Amino acid sequence: MGREFERLIALAIDAADSSGPDDVPIGAVVVDADGVELARAGNRREADGDPCAHAEVLALREAARRHGDGWRLEGCTIAVTVEPCTMCAGAITLARVGRVVFGAYEPKTGAAGSLWDVLRDPRLTHRPEVRGGVLADECAAIVQQFFASRRDKSG
Repeated sequence: MGREFERLIALAIDAADSSGPDDVPIGAVVVDADGVELARAGNRREADGDPCAHAEVLALREAARRHGDGWRLEGCTIAVTVEPCTMCAGAITLARVGRVVFGAYEPKTGAAGSLWDVLRDPRLTHRPEVRGGVLADECAAIVQQFFASRRDKSG
């Protein structure tokens, strides 16, 4: 499974390239139970002026349109370059995604074990399998480079 998780995170890294120019480059990809890609997205909150335009939400929306089972994404996996926030973790849970794979941990806003653990909260009726830290250094470097370039431009 390790190589498959790395393959999925590599797809999410590619998706991060589609983030808006002023958006933190975070990418997400959703695959079905057979590993067929249903959707991918980059963060577009700034580009779209939409507080909900996180990569995960955009990818979940598209995957739900393509999956054929309404809004339920049972058996699907979402791979994200950075640990999902509470909004995204809630959307993932409500979409009934079967597995979440993410790269870099996010200690300030992470809701898959860092700050909160929404995805594995025993009070919820659906709890996906979670695997974090996959290609974490590569994923963290993308975000670090983005903020370093922003500091260089402003300084």
